[in-house]
Amino acid sequence: MQKILLDTNIIIDFLGERKGFYDPAAKIITLADKKKIKIYVSAVSMATAYYVLAKYENKKAALEKVRKFKVLCEISSTNNEVFEKALNAPFDDFEDALQYFSAIEDNCDLIVTRNEKDFKTALIPVMNPENYLQTLKQQ
Repeated sequence: MQKILLDTNIIIDFLGERKGFYDPAAKIITLADKKKIKIYVSAVSMATAYYVLAKYENKKAALEKVRKFKVLCEISSTNNEVFEKALNAPFDDFEDALQYFSAIEDNCDLIVTRNEKDFKTALIPVMNPENYLQTLKQQ
């Protein structure tokens, strides 16, 4: 089963039902729900998603969305080694570095994000949701 790490923006697109971005995110989440793929997300991404959602909804509703979403995914590994690698990596954004090295630690096959340029030094494939879904259609 393919293992993918979802970037924070994809989680927020899905949980926040963001116009223009929700549908591709929902299709990916549906694949996980149907056990066709396994999705990983970082704890930092979940916290960020909660924070963003709570600003636009009430905290209780935001927490419930995060709780329900957690059923569909695994929290990616963030240990001392992952943290150290992220601290010393040539990433512009520390959060992206944490996600990347968590994906590596968990043997993820790829990262799905809307900000592919943020992972330009990645040694595993990085795709936007539309391209990822397109590759699945071609298989």
